[in-house]
Amino acid sequence: MQSENKYLGDDKFKKFLEHYACPTSLGVVKMRFVGAICSPYLKLRPTDVISSLWSEGRAPRLETKEEADLFFKFFMGLWDECFSSVKVNQVMLPSYQKPKDKESFSALCRERYDEIEYGFLEGFWAGQEDFKLQSYIAELLDSLSQMAEVYVTLEQKAATKDNFDEYLKHFIATDKMVEKSIAFLIENTVLPRIEGLQRTIQ
Repeated sequence: MQSENKYLGDDKFKKFLEHYACPTSLGVVKMRFVGAICSPYLKLRPTDVISSLWSEGRAPRLETKEEADLFFKFFMGLWDECFSSVKVNQVMLPSYQKPKDKESFSALCRERYDEIEYGFLEGFWAGQEDFKLQSYIAELLDSLSQMAEVYVTLEQKAATKDNFDEYLKHFIATDKMVEKSIAFLIENTVLPRIEGLQRTIQ
């Protein structure tokens, strides 16, 4: 199915998030959408995920129907973009500029942790306490959380070093493991039911 919602592109969408004072970064938004698409909680609605991007009670007030329509159209453009990447099992972690110093490397590590823990995993769990999951899937989710902690460790180690090239290599290797884990999850639990997962704004 061809989506009628077109993604604005990263630069315009960042400005869109800034306009609505969204505290969640674009990278975390993308990964939360991917996690939500992969979630076994089939009652989850895109509007629930969009609302979760703001702290409770801080979601923007949409003054007119036209503004609301455009607001959700823009978000659903990104949602459909994420859905397409899941459907072909080509989910990639958000791109980044090579850090120039340990401060920018530390910021990159913190952002990557957020993208996995508060992005993908939070989207997957969809606010639910527990799911009945096959043991290997539960173990995979635990391993993703552990991999997120690797970025925290890399940040801490690099903070005391002027040369962080070695840690950047570990960062890249961890990225690859995360992407392989998500691909495995999609291949085994999402693609078999992908046709029933396309969600729209009701």
